[in-house]
Amino acid sequence: MAATATLSPLLQTLTLRRVPNELPTSFQPRASRPSAPTTTSTVAAIPSRRRLLLLIPVALTIGERPSMAEDIPLFGLRRGLRKAEEKAEEIVREGFEAADKGLQTAERGIETAEKGIVAAERGIETAEKEIETAVSFDGLAQAGAVAGAEVLGVLVATSIVNGILGLETQKS
Repeated sequence: MAATATLSPLLQTLTLRRVPNELPTSFQPRASRPSAPTTTSTVAAIPSRRRLLLLIPVALTIGERPSMAEDIPLFGLRRGLRKAEEKAEEIVREGFEAADKGLQTAERGIETAEKGIVAAERGIETAEKEIETAVSFDGLAQAGAVAGAEVLGVLVATSIVNGILGLETQKS
């Protein structure tokens, strides 16, 4: 019992006490047989109203509460980290949007270049046909005219591609 005097009221309320398993002498029936040896058993002590009154605030303080430390400037690291994460997410989102716009612009440029190349090829084919019909030379002259037309077509296609890519680099 001396050990429980040094314990806190909460622990005193929650501790188990050893209580003798016999009735007080005033309640003992008078029997002709000898009484059995007394045994002690461990029973949970029922706390009084005062002890229960102490347990209510303890139970309330034990419950989980949201931390208010982020409002203190010294401990506001969590709030700062949250703001930094939001800014980083926004920057990443803007980067993805810019990359998507860049890809769309590059796709449009490539499509335009492909259309220009197809048009140049048609022009070369048309020029070859006109040259074949207009000039009916022997095989060597015809080969020279075709080579010249192809060189002209390559020059036209190259200038078209350089013009498109030149505009792209100036925009960026």
